[in-house]
Amino acid sequence: MWRAWRTPLALVGLILLAGTLIALLELGSAPATSYLDPASTTPTGAHAITDILAARGVPVTRVTTVAAARTAAGAAAPGGVTLVVTSPGLLTAGELAGLARVPADRVLIAPGRPALRALAPEVELAGVGPVEALPADCGLAAARIAGNADMGGGQLVARPATKAPRARRHRPARAGTAQAALCYPSGGLASLVQYQAARHVITVLGTGNALTNGSLAQRGDAALALNLLSARPRIVWLVPGPQLPASVPPSRQKPLFDVIPLPAYLVTLQLGVAVLLAALWRSRRLGPLVPEPLPVVVRASETAEGHAGLYRSRRARGRAAAALRTALLDRTLPALGLPPDAGRGGLGGSAPRGKHGPADVVAAISARSGSGHDRIEAMLFGPAPRDDAALVALADDLDALEKEVRTQ
Repeated sequence: MWRAWRTPLALVGLILLAGTLIALLELGSAPATSYLDPASTTPTGAHAITDILAARGVPVTRVTTVAAARTAAGAAAPGGVTLVVTSPGLLTAGELAGLARVPADRVLIAPGRPALRALAPEVELAGVGPVEALPADCGLAAARIAGNADMGGGQLVARPATKAPRARRHRPARAGTAQAALCYPSGGLASLVQYQAARHVITVLGTGNALTNGSLAQRGDAALALNLLSARPRIVWLVPGPQLPASVPPSRQKPLFDVIPLPAYLVTLQLGVAVLLAALWRSRRLGPLVPEPLPVVVRASETAEGHAGLYRSRRARGRAAAALRTALLDRTLPALGLPPDAGRGGLGGSAPRGKHGPADVVAAISARSGSGHDRIEAMLFGPAPRDDAALVALADDLDALEKEVRTQ
């Protein structure tokens, strides 16, 4: 049973081990999201721009939670921090409200409507356009100096902070009215909006492609990113991660079997019945032994060839030579008038009884065949052959010796 199942069990074990190693490697690899992550060197990461900012004396603090962002921004001097939020869509309404209370400039990258309402109330999302090389086409110095850049994505409009009539709410406001700069128009709508509110500068980007490692060296992307992010002496870079479920109090935790759905039990029961039926089908039927005739008759020559193959595979030339010598003695000793056990001690067997030893056997065969005493002793009681050729020669010599004994 072990020989039959060891290969499948080894394969299953190998698959489980490989899966465990892959899971461990993934846990220790890059963070859950690498998009515009300062720690990521992938084409969509932001390690290059943060490295350049740090070299210019603008340190970047990477955080993954809103609480850490508030703590890092609060530790800096008032008005000396730029808060960069890379994926506002991953934040909850409560987290967005907490970020709105952070006293810092804000750079929002590809925000949705909930993030705009909480963090940039004077900007609205009107649609989505392609990301492509666009001219600045505005009076904002940071964009005008950078020139063409990879922008687009979210199509943004600006509106006054005061409540406007419904019919005019989605109409793009003038820069003088909302004090907003509308840059990099795509489809007639801006993909970069910057305005000032409560002594803080709020910048909204329709896409973060210009900040990524893969696009930073193209066109004016690097200049635009540096101009927008180096206005304050310190940057807090928020990289939101996937939302994890809140911990459940121990009093409300359920046992494992209570959370398993009923269909899982039914499927397990069906699989168990299938395995039981397969076991009954393939199991042995216990009962009395029934003798059966052999389907074929095996020839003696095939048995001899099988034994020879085994001897050769194990290089047992000594055992093969002993078998040939023993067979010769079994066939010739009765004709010489010697007992069957004569000379067996010289072949490695038990010592012969009486006075008939190897010397008596050699003398009797030498007298009958006429061969020399030393030659016969070497053939019958000599050392094991050194190689296969010596074994074949010994077999031929024994056949010739037997013919001499029988014909004399």
